[in-house]
Amino acid sequence: MTTLPPDTSVFPDPVYKDTVLRPLFDGAKTHHVAGFRAIDRAHLVMLAETGILPRQSASAIARALVEIEAEVDPATLTYTGEVEDYFFLTEQMLKARLGPDLGGRLHTARSRNDIDHTLFKLALKPRIDAMLTEARALLAAMIAKADAEAATLIVAYTHGQPAQPSTLGHYLSGAIEILARDIARMEEARAIVDLCSLGAAAITTSGFPIDRARVAALLGFSAPQRNSYSCIAAVDYITSTYAAIELLFLHLGRLIQDFQFWTAFEVGQLHVPNALVQISSIMPQKRNPVPIEHLRHLSSQTLGRARTMLTIMHNTPFTDMNDSEGESQEAGYQAFASGSRVLRLLTALIAQVQVNPARVRANIDRACITITELADSLVRREDLSFRQAHEIAADTARAVVAAETSLSAGGLAPFRAAFEAHTGRATRLSEADFAEIVSPEYFVAVRARFGGPAPEPMAEALAAYRESLSALDHRIAARATREAEAARTLDTAFSALLEDR
Repeated sequence: MTTLPPDTSVFPDPVYKDTVLRPLFDGAKTHHVAGFRAIDRAHLVMLAETGILPRQSASAIARALVEIEAEVDPATLTYTGEVEDYFFLTEQMLKARLGPDLGGRLHTARSRNDIDHTLFKLALKPRIDAMLTEARALLAAMIAKADAEAATLIVAYTHGQPAQPSTLGHYLSGAIEILARDIARMEEARAIVDLCSLGAAAITTSGFPIDRARVAALLGFSAPQRNSYSCIAAVDYITSTYAAIELLFLHLGRLIQDFQFWTAFEVGQLHVPNALVQISSIMPQKRNPVPIEHLRHLSSQTLGRARTMLTIMHNTPFTDMNDSEGESQEAGYQAFASGSRVLRLLTALIAQVQVNPARVRANIDRACITITELADSLVRREDLSFRQAHEIAADTARAVVAAETSLSAGGLAPFRAAFEAHTGRATRLSEADFAEIVSPEYFVAVRARFGGPAPEPMAEALAAYRESLSALDHRIAARATREAEAARTLDTAFSALLEDR
């Protein structure tokens, strides 16, 4: 029977050190130092308060942690392989100052498993908050623009073709409602991130009388995550966050694509001011609204980076795993970085763009897009069936387009002819009636149903959006206040340990 030869290798293998351990160490020192320090302090306070550690021992550890923070600049550290990762570096430094026994007691009742997920949540929360703040600014800009442009006519398109007149305010209101729902989804994801994993230890908590709620509160979490297995296995705090980001930028991308189309020379519905236009390097007549192109590709990059996180989590085991840790977390942070650029640039763009009324009027006339209201008005004023009214309107539109005129300028005669051909009688509509019916202003004004573009439903909608924005502001402020208070409480409790001897 053959046996394996003795294993004389020494950890870490040089290739493993360079390809895995060094990148993880560098990522931790870049992104997670503050989180490590907060976790150490909160856990130490809890160990002292529960009597798991004598207060004198906890005080000595607290002073050593402060000394390490003062003496060691993480940015200057180079990974050597002497310790496995950044977590063990702090423990090594504690042991050097306090001896192996006392220096190792900070790790009582915890594991890298629960530390890591708590650490990643601490890093995600401020990133989510920053994105929520920027999304809130975009929402406010869209509401302000919709209010200011509630009566500004535009051409609304379906299937890439002019369909009906509407207003910029009404169009933006549709986007406002989606953005508000996307913000709500992100807030729901944040609520999942806001559950503290610390205290789960490796999997099953600890035999020590730890106070998980106290640690969660000191670290600014809303509560401890209940099930300890879930604390180290459930990555839905990751998937919820990046699914919300993916949807946010997918939806914004559709709005951005419309803006790109509206600024095309042949459409010309949207005017981008000079401050956001680049001139061609060779063609001096060209005004290139390139910020919209940057918005489009940055939105796509953000969506792709968020989807990468979901793909990494796909088909992984329901347990603690490296797939959800270190480098994966860092990959996700890139979605926040590019997403921030989109939100800030789109906020600036929406505040500054203007509708070109002359081009809108010309496109409305050329495309006969008020013809739907002519059919509707025939039903109401001439007591026709909608199908018969639709046929009269269709004949009128065909004649106007063939004559290369407009409904307002040359539509009356073909309308009268079509009406008589289909009904066998003359229309009761006067020339003034016809002119009113085919005007875009009338088209918008009579669509006064709930959710429509007329002034009454628009005023109601804008009031609802402003109320929703105010409620969002209150929630953002409340979260910030709670977490600031938690930071003060932790600082006070830790400072009290420093004063003990």
